[in-house]
Amino acid sequence: MSAQKFAGEGHSRGYYIRTGIFFAFLAFLYVPIIVIGILSFQGPSGSLMFPIREASFIWFFEVFDPKYPGDFRMPFARSIMLALIVMVITTLVSFLAGLAFRRGFKGASLVFYLVVISLIAPPFLISFGLGIGFTGIGLQSEWWSGALAAHLTWTLPFGVLIMFAIFSRLDHSIEEAAQDQGATRWQSLSYVIIPIVAPGILAVALFGFTLSYDEFSRSALVTGMNNTLPVEMVAVRGTAARPSLYAVGTMTTIFSLLVITGTFLTLALLDRRRGLLGGSKIAEGEIYGKKLGDEVQSAK
Repeated sequence: MSAQKFAGEGHSRGYYIRTGIFFAFLAFLYVPIIVIGILSFQGPSGSLMFPIREASFIWFFEVFDPKYPGDFRMPFARSIMLALIVMVITTLVSFLAGLAFRRGFKGASLVFYLVVISLIAPPFLISFGLGIGFTGIGLQSEWWSGALAAHLTWTLPFGVLIMFAIFSRLDHSIEEAAQDQGATRWQSLSYVIIPIVAPGILAVALFGFTLSYDEFSRSALVTGMNNTLPVEMVAVRGTAARPSLYAVGTMTTIFSLLVITGTFLTLALLDRRRGLLGGSKIAEGEIYGKKLGDEVQSAK
């Protein structure tokens, strides 16, 4: 047996090294989340560190009925509302941008590079600049206006780039075939393009929602006294941290997983529906072909 093989195994030493690196990467990603989830079950006398004392759900109830500084209920509602608005705007603008770049226009390359460059802009600088700008025009009391603008500077570039990648793979001949059959531009958009790129649209919506819901750095200087959930969690961490903070983290993680799961289920249903429609169309074509062949035979 080769020296590069382990005894009794058919894999090389490099295979096990790569496997170890992969699992170390998974641990790096998920162990902190697991630790927070475990610590959220501390008992009434529990602290922010191990060991667990009198495991209970008391800190989850504390989130819904807080008895100390750090009420997460309104920040959670603000984050959800803001994330939904950002999701809708990001999805719509990204889809329209994908259509525009598909057709091409003067200065398209410049706009593309400006979109890419915006991803590397310092987030605190963007937040600070937007805070000053909205204060100057008298919107400093509207927490959502500055936060909405700040979050869109983060979600729109991602959404636009995703739609660019999706539309770049879309075959123009499909749309041309629909128009050859008499479909108008609106009909080809509604019945051909949108169903094909629907998974990409859902992906952009998911990105827009999750990026906005978890955003801290672009929200910190524009929300004022009306904090979003990430800003409130950081503020409480520095002043009145208790295990309820971990409970909030666990609940938001579960909520994010539910959103992601719902998105994947929707994509699976869309794929299944398209498969069923495609199969029915093929069956209809076979039946029509059989009838046509029978008529030809009878005519002979």
